Amino acid sequence: MTDRALYIAMTGASTSLKTQASVAHNLANADTVGFQATLGGSTAVPVTGNGHASRVAAAGQTYGVSDTHGAIINTGNTLDVAMHGDRWLTVQDAGGGVAYTRAGNLQLTANGVLTSNGRPVLGANGAPLTVPPYQSLDIAADGTISIVPQGQPASTIAEAGRLGVVQSRTADLVRGDDGLMRPANGQPPPPAVGDSLVPGAVENSNVEATSMLVQMIQTARAFEMQVRVLQSVDENARSANSLLGSR
Repeated sequence: MTDRALYIAMTGASTSLKTQASVAHNLANADTVGFQATLGGSTAVPVTGNGHASRVAAAGQTYGVSDTHGAIINTGNTLDVAMHGDRWLTVQDAGGGVAYTRAGNLQLTANGVLTSNGRPVLGANGAPLTVPPYQSLDIAADGTISIVPQGQPASTIAEAGRLGVVQSRTADLVRGDDGLMRPANGQPPPPAVGDSLVPGAVENSNVEATSMLVQMIQTARAFEMQVRVLQSVDENARSANSLLGSR
């Protein structure tokens, strides 16, 4: 019985630490553009293997990311775009593959490559978008990039490409260690049709700092409780051994 209590308390404490790490990660990204909170928790899992199935472990479990939309913040920056609810911006990951993000605070490199958090943004044709020197730039609601080329009159408008935007539910995507989303089933989502974004704005993180702080306190107290159980079981075991040894 003693070892069972120790095992349950030990796995519970370990799970509490993992949950707290997930909550801390969410809090650290409370101001990150386009970030979606990780949904995590714990569950009771029977311990399998040889012997009688009498042990149950507490195990941490990730339930994906929250599909709640963050607040839309108007910035007036011509390179900023806020994605609609089920729309995702297509970017190139570090390995040259395709991934998706809601981070619409875009930047241009010195060579004119359009990026999102340092990742090249892919166009509707699947290639990285490069914007030539311009006097003015406008991104339409469907992702079309229009510019007035440098040295040309204001009436000269040229299309510099179109943002690669796909349509997918958050539940159909999984987040990698790099923070980018990819299809859970390996099949790329279909291209978005029609208006897909809000120009001159960004979507803020959907992390609710207050609820995350409350969850962190609850998790810390749960960890303390598990540690107290470990200490109590250890003290009981010492007392029992002392009584047996005195006979």
